[in-house]
Amino acid sequence: MAAAIVLLDLVAYLQHRAMHAIPLLWRVHRMHHADLDLDVTSGLRFHPFEMIISMAIKCGAVILLGAPVLSVVVFEVVLNGMALFNHANLRITKTVDRLLRWIVVTPDMHRTHHSVVVDERDANFGFNLAWWDYLFVTYRAVPRETHERMVLGLAGMRQVSECCHLPAMLAMPFRKTSE
Repeated sequence: MAAAIVLLDLVAYLQHRAMHAIPLLWRVHRMHHADLDLDVTSGLRFHPFEMIISMAIKCGAVILLGAPVLSVVVFEVVLNGMALFNHANLRITKTVDRLLRWIVVTPDMHRTHHSVVVDERDANFGFNLAWWDYLFVTYRAVPRETHERMVLGLAGMRQVSECCHLPAMLAMPFRKTSE
């Protein structure tokens, strides 16, 4: 059961990297990154197309792994809980954050992933386990700017009307931008 949970987390990490690396998938995933502020709701902000793609990938992984039903349920509960945690607008002491991020993705670790700076956005892909970013050399300890000064969102979408209203968000995969 534990192995299935860890392997499903690896699949989620690889899927997240693919969402950034493959232009068609990025067009769908960028809705998640367009948020101008990062808070717990950002952990729920995914385009319906991305949710369908994600479900298909995870179902395929579950079948290939022969993962027990209970491990899939536990993984999904943990994944969703961690998505809320690591997108939350929380401030954890540096000491606790440094210790936690050896195992799990912390809000500060994941916040860097939501930077408008592309090489920062293309780092810290993990949701649950931080190990994958260390192992695949996608870990970035801190943004160039402080977390307070770091600009979040997408450089090509800075207006609330284009990135934070439902009709515009749902149309995002069909709109060309500089992103």
